[in-house]
Amino acid sequence: MSIRHGLLALLSQGPRYGYQLRAEFESSTGSTWPLNIGQVYSTLSRLERDDLITRVGADEEGRFVYRITPDGEQDVRRWFATPIIRSDRPRDELAIKLAMAVTTPGVDVAQVVQTQRTATLRSLQDLTRLKADAPSVPTEQGDRAWRLVLESMIFRAEAEVRWLDHCESYMARTEHAAPSASAAAPTEADRAAARPVEGEARR
Repeated sequence: MSIRHGLLALLSQGPRYGYQLRAEFESSTGSTWPLNIGQVYSTLSRLERDDLITRVGADEEGRFVYRITPDGEQDVRRWFATPIIRSDRPRDELAIKLAMAVTTPGVDVAQVVQTQRTATLRSLQDLTRLKADAPSVPTEQGDRAWRLVLESMIFRAEAEVRWLDHCESYMARTEHAAPSASAAAPTEADRAAARPVEGEARR
């Protein structure tokens, strides 16, 4: 989720000021995406520039209050209706790390995989414990949002463990199957030896 559309989604529920938006954004994402107030106000400034929100004055404590515009409502509805595709998401740093480990001399790929699996399993245990402690029937919208985010994190951790198991198995299967450089690329002497001599070629 982009910060831009997260703030628009909150403003579609009614006018809000900056610190309120930050608190509600973090609550809606289960505190998995912390924001600093500078990010909030810089995003609000861009949304205001693009006529997606408007400033409607200040509250009794002098905090600027923002309201979504019709164009902003249309933008956030379009966002909810549009699926997220893989190319829109950040690159997978772990996949890149393992790919680089495979091609970098001197790196123990099995150890890289094992270290990551240990960390991911520990994280999965922590997440599972959080889920067990959460109410089975959420009573507030924030609880429902947190439950969805938490379960998404659990599913991703489980998938990561399965993928790491696959990587380990794949590396074990292919470790001795890759041809050596000499076998893969015949030398000039090999090619000359395989070439028929002139007299033999005419027989």
